[in-house]
Amino acid sequence: MKEKNLNTIVDLFDRSCNKFPENVYLWEKRNGKYRPATYLEVKQQVMYTAAGMMASGLDKGDRVALLSEGCNAWVYGELGLLYAGGTNVPLSIKLTPGEVAFRVNHSGARFLIVSDYYVNLVRQIEEELPMVEKIFVIRASRVAEGKYVSFDELLSRGKEWLEQNPGEVEKRAASVGRDDLANISYTSGTTAEPKGIMLTHGNYVSNVLQSDSLIQVPEYFRVLLFLPWDHSFAHTVGIYSFMYNGASLASVDFGRSPMEYLRNIPLNMKEVKPHLLLSVPALAKNFKKNIEAGIQLKGKFVQWLYHKGLKVAYRYYGTGNHEGKGMRVVLYPFVKLADVLVFRKIREVFGGNLCFFIGGGALLDIELQRYFCALGVPMLQGYGLSEASPVISSNRPQLHHFGSSGQIVQPMDLKICDDNGNELPRGEKGEIVIRGGNVMKGYWKNPVSTAESLRGGWLYTGDMGYVNEEGLLYVLGRFKSLLIASDGEKYSPEGIEESIMELSTFIDYCVLYNNQSSYTAGLIVPNKAVLREYVLKRHLNPESVEGYKLMLDKIYGELLRFRKGGEFEGMFPERWLPAVVAILPETLCEANGTVNSTAKVVRHKVYEYFREEIDFVYTQEGKDVRNSRNMRNIKRILSENAGR
Repeated sequence: MKEKNLNTIVDLFDRSCNKFPENVYLWEKRNGKYRPATYLEVKQQVMYTAAGMMASGLDKGDRVALLSEGCNAWVYGELGLLYAGGTNVPLSIKLTPGEVAFRVNHSGARFLIVSDYYVNLVRQIEEELPMVEKIFVIRASRVAEGKYVSFDELLSRGKEWLEQNPGEVEKRAASVGRDDLANISYTSGTTAEPKGIMLTHGNYVSNVLQSDSLIQVPEYFRVLLFLPWDHSFAHTVGIYSFMYNGASLASVDFGRSPMEYLRNIPLNMKEVKPHLLLSVPALAKNFKKNIEAGIQLKGKFVQWLYHKGLKVAYRYYGTGNHEGKGMRVVLYPFVKLADVLVFRKIREVFGGNLCFFIGGGALLDIELQRYFCALGVPMLQGYGLSEASPVISSNRPQLHHFGSSGQIVQPMDLKICDDNGNELPRGEKGEIVIRGGNVMKGYWKNPVSTAESLRGGWLYTGDMGYVNEEGLLYVLGRFKSLLIASDGEKYSPEGIEESIMELSTFIDYCVLYNNQSSYTAGLIVPNKAVLREYVLKRHLNPESVEGYKLMLDKIYGELLRFRKGGEFEGMFPERWLPAVVAILPETLCEANGTVNSTAKVVRHKVYEYFREEIDFVYTQEGKDVRNSRNMRNIKRILSENAGR
């Protein structure tokens, strides 16, 4: 059967329902067991949802906000409202009540879909949501009242309305066009206040097809989608790319709370046995940490095999998929032996079927890429941003190179520009600028920001990078969040920060600061457990003045490892390495706004929140790592009840 033109998400889903009707699309755990829902079964629920929305008064173009953990009803809700001509406003489950209220009101959402766990959050701000007419509750645990309607009731009403109004949902769905809004996705506020990114049906269709130009997902693949489903990477790749290819996605068993959700991830991986996982650097680090903790319990022989196996595998794979090339071929028997004895068993943690990860979000450091490749499950770094729907480039199983963000999706234009917007030759560093069907329509009710980002059909990403001679994209950090020295020279700090945090167990967070100064400051959150152990081994009291001094000296010494004479000398230009240290009095977290819901550091919030520490470190006294403020702050953060 010849496929019709694909212009909308409705077209994508209809195509998959026709091509893969009996394939499983969704897996959800109910009553202790994962239950499958085929494409046709999901389609039926989507039609009921669409009809229920229309029966409730949803008009074409209306916005509906969606606040829920990942589950089947998340997909029913989004696809249903898209079939009814609506626009989804997906909300992070990590938002505060005030942040939810802002997004719901700013988008002008008429309806709200919320899961039972988060309904209490909505009740806190109900009076602040005057435009919301109905609130549909997934798995409602209490009797509906007022604006509240159970999602099951929505489906029942939809089924009845569908029977009474045959063909009406199809008619509404057929009226949806390529340029109609599918989604208003709010930025997390990493570099500025949140903005509503307008993504059209055409944006999503374009990006799904573009993503397929690099990695084609086999229809038998399963993914356990543990990233938040509102996350643009999880949304497009996890929900729609898998849909396009007839593959299936499973939700994590949420249980009764977010903590139970986290505990269920490793259990669910063994049950679902995914072939592919979508990850971000914070999760990748946790996976590695948990694996190594398990190895520590296995005895000295297993530990020896593990470390020797990693060492050989690092040499064998080189800087990417170079296995078996040149003299590396002689290492194959040793790599195979390590795999049989150790690495294969480690992969059972992921269910045993895992072929590879795709890494999105922030930059994934090279050491983590080397590590997972050695284990036999490479983590393929990609690059994108929500304004691009989001995928711009990715490594793929057939071609991956550590440190790069891979090949650019096709069809799409990409160029590297200088400060004035002039295109630079290949190999030179500048701002990444793209043009293609995946580029957003603009920012909702924000023409000023739209005009800043979209110029002449090109999206100015705000990220710095370059394209090498092989056509691989290298992303170097935020173009607009650069360190600026006193002579005006600029440098992106992310690579230095990631390396310091990865290579020093004594440092949990490192944020660099330089705003036209002659030297760079390092804002440091230390690892208190490692520091305590370090001091105790030297027979000092961690709570003593001498103990604090030793800790500060050690942290400064860790930074000196990157300077001339240190083991990492030459890794980065000296002038951008931290010359002075400010110990922060508390950790970076969502609660104080210095980390967002996807575990990225919100740089401008760090600078605002810790302004006193930044100002002090540039005084004469502040240059001494043992200064009075650092002594006070190291004591404060070592306390269990440290607070601001």
